[in-house]
Amino acid sequence: MASILPAAVRNAAFASLRSGVPSRLVLRVTILLIIGCLVLPVGMVALGSGTGLIALPYEMFELAGRAPILFPAHMLSSGLALLFAPLVIAVRHRPDIHRALGRLLGAFVVIGGLTSLPVAIMSHSPVLARAGFVVQGLVWLFLFGGALIAIRQRNVLRHAHLMMAMAAVTTGAVWFRVITGTAIALGLPFEPVYSLAAWAGWIIPLSLVLSSPRLVSAILRRAT
Repeated sequence: MASILPAAVRNAAFASLRSGVPSRLVLRVTILLIIGCLVLPVGMVALGSGTGLIALPYEMFELAGRAPILFPAHMLSSGLALLFAPLVIAVRHRPDIHRALGRLLGAFVVIGGLTSLPVAIMSHSPVLARAGFVVQGLVWLFLFGGALIAIRQRNVLRHAHLMMAMAAVTTGAVWFRVITGTAIALGLPFEPVYSLAAWAGWIIPLSLVLSSPRLVSAILRRAT
């Protein structure tokens, strides 16, 4: 079978296996699927929840009543950060657009991160889950601050890696819902899984980014 494949295709496949980085086509398809099937729906639901266009579950409705400013501010800014992050990364080779959108993303991250702290503390989630949300907000702000310092020092590589790490934490909102939704579908005990998801949803993607800086650099080069 290998003999009937064009040499260029075979070489590209072998090079991809050796480098551990998928081909550009695989990367683009994977990224588009994640954005289209997960990131966009979760981001839009957050915006709908923050504006009142989508009915909230009772627990969130009750929390919104106790935090009428903080809760919608958190949902709107976090939802916009989730939606803007892929766009900012996609235009990284267009400096003017990248800077403008990056500033907007930074504003959403700061507002979303700061409001996440009191919102998490005021919620009726299990204590372990609330702790996970608080730490996630702090890590989110810390990574953005580090990325901002790095770019002001003209350390583009460090800025890119920290922003990718920040984006990984941002996707915690997506994976949290995937984990809890799977638990409901499988009939698993909800509270323990909910608490686990509050930590694992952002720690796992963050760990993948931080543990493989060379892989992240390769993916950024290929996913263009």
